[in-house]
Amino acid sequence: MIIDSHCHLNILPEDKLGNIETVIQTALEHDVSKLMCIAINPEQWDDILTLADQHDEVYAAVGIHPCEPKEVSVTDEQLLVAASHPKVLAIGEVGLDYFHFDIEKEDMTWQQNRFRQMIRLAKQCQKPLVIHTRNSTPDCLRILEEEGAEEVGGIMHCFVEDIAVAKQAMALGFYISFSGIITFKNAKEVKAVASEVPLDRILVETDSPYLAPVPFRGKTNQPAYTKFVVEEIARLKGLSYEAVATQTTQNFNTLFNTQF
Repeated sequence: MIIDSHCHLNILPEDKLGNIETVIQTALEHDVSKLMCIAINPEQWDDILTLADQHDEVYAAVGIHPCEPKEVSVTDEQLLVAASHPKVLAIGEVGLDYFHFDIEKEDMTWQQNRFRQMIRLAKQCQKPLVIHTRNSTPDCLRILEEEGAEEVGGIMHCFVEDIAVAKQAMALGFYISFSGIITFKNAKEVKAVASEVPLDRILVETDSPYLAPVPFRGKTNQPAYTKFVVEEIARLKGLSYEAVATQTTQNFNTLFNTQF
């Protein structure tokens, strides 16, 4: 059994993958039995929660992606109401992303303040965080520490940083999640980090429809392909596929207090 800890089922293209029932069935056929569908803005929350209600295999996270415009906001009450849904496991995808902004000209305080709000609300509703960080890791880790995010912990999604960052994140109670990037030939640092991070702190994901692993690189990703991430971690660590699948599922259960 494998859990895809990060996918975007609500935007998977039907013309390439079929309808949501087909996507879920394909995932099940590849040992992927649970999927956490991640929101990037409040407009997606209702659609994602509907998917979770309709499919036993689907769970959800609600939040605001850091690349969403500064005008995108929610009240505390709006997020807490959405997070109270029984299938919402996390607050995410949240964090910081300076890659898409000219930080020499634009003050990123607005993004940092929104991130702080998300952390504060995660603590209030006692749900882990799903963290996105790009070109912003020092600030991201600093804010997580300042806001006491270790109280809830969470996931460092689609991890591509070095082992020093991984250790800092783990010290704050976060798990390191690897995507299809780990299968890329040129992803030497990611492979090295995966080799060093303890297996009991690793999660696996697709980030589908993005970042399809080898042998499907460049094509539309889907939750079924989580198995290729598991296979690569097993290869890097010299372990069996079953050992990695079992432990990463247990890690998910430990973080989210589930029993999958």
